[in-house]
Amino acid sequence: MIFGFIPSTLGDDGDPLDVLILMDAPVVPGCVVQARLVGAIEAEQKEKGESWTRNDRLVAIATHAQTHDKARNLADLRPHLLKEIKEFFVTYNKLRNRKFKPQRDADPRKARKLLDEGMKKFNKQHRGKTH
Repeated sequence: MIFGFIPSTLGDDGDPLDVLILMDAPVVPGCVVQARLVGAIEAEQKEKGESWTRNDRLVAIATHAQTHDKARNLADLRPHLLKEIKEFFVTYNKLRNRKFKPQRDADPRKARKLLDEGMKKFNKQHRGKTH
């Protein structure tokens, strides 16, 4: 697994959309991985002293991963893997003094909609800006 972000997107928290990619082997930090969306974990996150913010996690599978080559949605993953993924995010945030609450699982169609919305938010915010 690799936890990263999708460039040129923005979530409700103002950061690029988060994505967890299931893979067979590790990759070097900073690389680009081609993957297919299999779903999302719709969630809320809270910094200490702040209010809850929507902060979904997309779940994808590396296109070259043989371990999960048949998976097309979250239900196709091995039993308990989704629970382990959610617990990873709860613990990951806890170690950073944040709270993370998974709300519901989303299918690939909803995950794609979240991705499209994230790209639109990014484009709207960066329209007319030159880098």
